[in-house]
Amino acid sequence: MSGETNLEKILKNLDPYIVKESFIFMTSDAEPAELFKTLNPIATFMEDEGLTLVITQHCADKNAIKYDSVFKCISLGIHSSLESYGLISTISNELTKSNISTNVFSGYFHDHIFVESNKANQALKVISSISIF
Repeated sequence: MSGETNLEKILKNLDPYIVKESFIFMTSDAEPAELFKTLNPIATFMEDEGLTLVITQHCADKNAIKYDSVFKCISLGIHSSLESYGLISTISNELTKSNISTNVFSGYFHDHIFVESNKANQALKVISSISIF
């Protein structure tokens, strides 16, 4: 199943929810296999400067990893196609109106919006209100 491509249908069926854990973003130039084994990241991205990892705050604390910010993840229940367009810009534009920054990871099945932990409930309300449009 390749996911929904119709933006109107996607926006009407966002079904957003806050993931229980809190997360931090970190980077490392250490051996990726060891990082994966030790830190169990939920997302990664290789950049020229190093590997970016998203790990739980609990894991970061357990491994004495320093971090500046803590994020909550709002996952969308809708299975949107990787070829659909307009979803992330719509959400980002609405969150920008409330001064909420977004860090987005799109998986095969769902989109995941990371927001500052202290703004997660407000962000969820904003994203949920988009479904009403």
